[in-house]
Amino acid sequence: MKAWILAPLMALALAGCAGKTAYRDTCASQLDAAWKELDLAKAEGFAGTVSYSKALSLLTGAKTQQQFEAFEGCSTKAERARFYIRESRAGR
Repeated sequence: MKAWILAPLMALALAGCAGKTAYRDTCASQLDAAWKELDLAKAEGFAGTVSYSKALSLLTGAKTQQQFEAFEGCSTKAERARFYIRESRAGR
């Protein structure tokens, strides 16, 4: 009788863990690319722009979300940060 109860609970627990990995790779690759682009923008002298500051703030939030396994939000924030980095390098 215990096996009938335990098996579905284990399956449910494993399915819950698997659901959190959907955006894990995207989050990691977006963050990695964004930090590299941010360093390049800083080296080119765009570190004082408003867009640079927005990008840095978004990347900090994305990294926090990555630590708490909120991968979809992390990916979204990193993508938005990359937009602001491009704006910064364009002088806007």
